[in-house]
Amino acid sequence: MPAVFVLVWSTGFIVARYGMPHAPPLGFLALRYALSVLAFGVWIAIARAAWPQGRAQWGHLAVTGVLMHAGYLGGVWAAVKIGIGAGTVALIVGLQPVLTAVWLSLTQGAHSIARRQWLGLLLGLGGLMLVVGHKLGVGEITGVNLALAVFALLSITAGTLYQKRFIAPCDVRTANMVQLAAALAVTLPLALIERGAWDAHPELIGAMAWSVFVLTLGGSSMLYLLIQRGAAAKVTSLLYLVPPCTAVLAWLLFNEPLSAQVLGGIALTAAGVALVVRAPAA
Repeated sequence: MPAVFVLVWSTGFIVARYGMPHAPPLGFLALRYALSVLAFGVWIAIARAAWPQGRAQWGHLAVTGVLMHAGYLGGVWAAVKIGIGAGTVALIVGLQPVLTAVWLSLTQGAHSIARRQWLGLLLGLGGLMLVVGHKLGVGEITGVNLALAVFALLSITAGTLYQKRFIAPCDVRTANMVQLAAALAVTLPLALIERGAWDAHPELIGAMAWSVFVLTLGGSSMLYLLIQRGAAAKVTSLLYLVPPCTAVLAWLLFNEPLSAQVLGGIALTAAGVALVVRAPAA
């Protein structure tokens, strides 16, 4: 599952590249959430999946939905739309594993993150900077788009930690539907007052279909299961692999060059993640 998750999650920036020119960001996301809720509803009805138990769990799922969908995706898409480079926002959001580890160390004690894992986190960060560092400065950085990118980083970090702490095991389909409904409730009012034209271009239709059926139904479900089953620091370290994987996809789809620096960064990132997720010696 981790390998498939990284591959699926990496297509997010590819989808943004296809869909962004043809729709306003929050409007695109609101429609994505609405279609995803509909798709999950059909799936749940056919499978007769169990719903979360208790009002508290519904509330916790709603909080994580707002943070991990509305906050994270809304921040990233809005930041890119108003000018920040995709490589820059990828690097900012890529700080999540270190931010998660620091929080766990402060709240649970230094023993919660092993020295080997700290080394892996730092190696992964160094590899990430090699992969996307050359894209820094592509697109003007302003106080607004930088604030949006940092908001996205804080949202997904807080959402991951909150889910690990408060969400009890439940069916991933109904849990995702509650999360997406909460994200839609927050995003839709903002989308209604957002400026921007819609263009029913084939690229927009393809990006929307991929976002709903692959990124949301597939990627979000896998992320939910990974957080539920694994340690937070190990799960978030997988996100280090997303920008390198995206770089490879961009090379395959858009003929973007893969330099020796990028290839070295990919190798360094992979080594760092391996150190974080490797089981300790007996």
